[in-house]
Parts: sequence; C-alpha cells; structure tokens
Amino acid sequence: MNGENKLKEMIRAFLPYNEQEERDKGLVLHYLSSGDSIFYRESAGAHMSASAWVVNQTHDRVLMAYHNIYDSWAWTGGHADGETDLLQVALREAMEETGITKAVPVMEDIFSLEVLTVDGHEKKGAYVSSHLHLNVTYLLEADDRQVLRKKADENSAVGWFGLDQCLEVINEPWMRDRIYRKLLDKMRDMKY
Repeated sequence: MNGENKLKEMIRAFLPYNEQEERDKGLVLHYLSSGDSIFYRESAGAHMSASAWVVNQTHDRVLMAYHNIYDSWAWTGGHADGETDLLQVALREAMEETGITKAVPVMEDIFSLEVLTVDGHEKKGAYVSSHLHLNVTYLLEADDRQVLRKKADENSAVGWFGLDQCLEVINEPWMRDRIYRKLLDKMRDMKY
C-alpha cells in the first residue's frame, strides 16, 4: 500500500472526538480523493499539513513556538511538501522549529484532524493567497530538558508551558478555544 492510500485508511479509521473532527474528517477525505497534488503547497485552495502537539515526559507541559505570521504561541507543524507520511512531517517540523533533537510519538495513530483557514500573508517576499490546511495532528513526547532554539524565519521564541497555562498565552481565540482546548481535553480523556 502506498503512503497516500495508507494515510487515507488511517483517516477513514480515525474516530472523531467531536463534531468539528467529524465534519473535518469528511472534508479531508473529499480533498484527498482529488489526487496527489493535495500533498503540495502549490495546490492553491487546500493542501495537506501536519502538526505536532509535543508534551514532556510526564505529559504536564506542552512545547510551543511563537509563530511570526500568526503573532501567537502555537503548536509546531508544516506543509506535507509531497510527503505522504505525515507523522514524519510532524516529527521533522517539531525538531526544526524548536531545536529539540529527539521526539517520539506517544502513539502512531492520528491524534486529531482539523481543516484550518490560513489568511493571505507574505512569506519570503511573496504573497500567499488565503487557503486551507487539511491538517493531521500527532501527539509527540520530548524530554523537556533538551536545549531549545528558535527558527528565526518562522518563530521568535520557543518554550514549555503547563497544560492550562498554554491557553493563556495564545492570541488566536479560535485556535485556542476550538483546537488547543480540544487537544488538552483529548489528552485528559486518554488512557496511556
């Protein structure tokens, strides 16, 4: 089974946590049926992305970066850029954006699904039109004693936050209330 078909099967098998995930699962599967160009950011209207919700060893802190474009603390993540193994994308982005050198999946399954709106913005001197990120989120674990390093072209700071504290530093109300709060609730409901 190729990577794209494996991802489709994983998404089909994903059990939504709430109505947002249920509806977004259907939309992601719809877009995935449009062909493999959905894995490239050149697919202007919508494309695949992966995020990491990185927790420490005791699962009481989350690693976040202060994202330059969104002017807010946020999870790590990025575009698939042709890669169909989105867990590898999430791992790579977590390390690139925070400076950590090791992270492991808490589970190999998809942790969360989201369709995220991205407003038009400038990136590397070029305008990027508004579009959708068809996002797959993975729950990762990293040692919170690792040295952190910002990635200046994407973020201006990196840090660990207590699970409740992280909501207080997020400047994007929709992301805070609909996505990050959901991720925290899912963690609390999980049986490790």
